[in-house]
Amino acid sequence: MTDLFKDRAKDFDSNDVPRQLSVNIGATLLRTVKLEKTMQVMDFGAGTGLITAQIVPHVQQVTAVDISPSMLEQLLSKHHLKGKVETICQDITAKPLGRKFDLIVSAMAMHHIQDTDRMVQALAEHLKPGGQIALADLDSEDGTFHHAGIQGVFHAGFDRMSFQSLLTKYGFHAIQFTTAHTVQKEGREYPVFLVVASH
Repeated sequence: MTDLFKDRAKDFDSNDVPRQLSVNIGATLLRTVKLEKTMQVMDFGAGTGLITAQIVPHVQQVTAVDISPSMLEQLLSKHHLKGKVETICQDITAKPLGRKFDLIVSAMAMHHIQDTDRMVQALAEHLKPGGQIALADLDSEDGTFHHAGIQGVFHAGFDRMSFQSLLTKYGFHAIQFTTAHTVQKEGREYPVFLVVASH
């Protein structure tokens, strides 16, 4: 599998857009989800660990899952995460981990997954009974958020009602959407939601 983030990984954290996104998504997540020291958490599409870093002080362990080796390499290079985060480079929609988690978080990874239905099913399969998800991504947009021709982007955001229906299909309930951040880019506004649900 081609690592589409190979050239971007090294400078990813110095980019204002992902940095600001992660700060606000992380803050919204910490306000919305009750984290406990006994929790096993998966960060789905963890990238360089910008969300993982905000969660790890409050839980037992974070398992950072991504299909980009170069992004996970950047995560592992961060001294404050050493020994606290397990990294797994794997597509869990094709090859499940065989483990279950109390909470699965994700920030701005879902639009990179072609089969959203299978993704939601896979997340449900990786949750313990009563487990939760906290997923952040773009609201539906007109396709201008990413540069034209960019590889690995399959969705121009997500419609909240349609996404809620998909979550319901796979047994999620108590579904709540919050606007976690609005990206200001080239004179445009792109809202980003955080959806929290129980399984």
